[in-house]
Amino acid sequence: MARIFSGIQPTGAKHFGNYSGGFRQYVQTQELGEAFFCVVDLHSITADYDPAELRESTLDLAAMLFATGIDPARSTVFVQSHVSAHAEAAWLLSAVTSYGQLSRMTQFKEKSERREFVSAGLFTYPVLMAGDILLYQTDLVPIGDDQRQHLELARDIAARFNSRFGEIFRLPEGVYPEEGARIMDLQEPERKMSTSDSNDQGKVLIVDPPEIIRRKIKSAVTDSGTDVRYAPEEKAGISNLLDIMSVATGEPIPQLEARYDGAGYGGFKADVAEAVVELFEPIKRRYTELRGDPVELERLLARGADKAREASAPTLQQMYERMGFARQ
Repeated sequence: MARIFSGIQPTGAKHFGNYSGGFRQYVQTQELGEAFFCVVDLHSITADYDPAELRESTLDLAAMLFATGIDPARSTVFVQSHVSAHAEAAWLLSAVTSYGQLSRMTQFKEKSERREFVSAGLFTYPVLMAGDILLYQTDLVPIGDDQRQHLELARDIAARFNSRFGEIFRLPEGVYPEEGARIMDLQEPERKMSTSDSNDQGKVLIVDPPEIIRRKIKSAVTDSGTDVRYAPEEKAGISNLLDIMSVATGEPIPQLEARYDGAGYGGFKADVAEAVVELFEPIKRRYTELRGDPVELERLLARGADKAREASAPTLQQMYERMGFARQ
């Protein structure tokens, strides 16, 4: 049985891009084997944050994972900081990770350029991500397109550890969405939709009311033409809306292009908005139920943490033994 692992940060309200590249994939891949989905709260402290907000957003994200279709009877959902093996594995793996590799990480370069204070955690967090994945002897990692470089680093770290200390780790493979891998900002379709963006008009939140979803999509930036055609370089805005419509309905982009041939942008945008509203409504209902029952939510997370500790313990023990630690 394949072992599956993926993690998502509890920072910012989750949007359509998170659904397309993350939640949707998680639901699909849990059918392929034994799945572990982690709320990676330790990753969230690498930049300025509010402690009280972190607590709430951690529970928000856990509820959203279940609401989008993760089955707690089939998959393990847990919070990273509840399983100490993650922090321990990150420190051990840092011994086989080079400074040069970390300094070449594109996301570190992009994020550090915009900050006066750059934490060491921001620089080293790809090692923690590698530990997250490798602890579970992971075969498949459902992730967004922007995480390819970090997964390759995790594979390199695993191979170097195996070469130096003996075979322990499997080399995981990424699973990327075929459609909607990169959902772009509605107002600036050259940029990826982002939780950290202060402009809420550029992102459709999963918890947005229907009227807000309709307004945001109808005001999405497009070109001056009228043909609904997929051409990301030439027609970034319309191409992004086609990606969104395809994800929301499951209909391939070529079929959408044929259906809206000659229809103009107005009707197309209205239909995109309705498709997103229909997709998100049952998710929002389930999410609201779970957030209104903190006892049940915490019970599910406690059970998930127990299962994650049990699954990760053998690998961590092997790491200590192979590296020469005198263990009790």
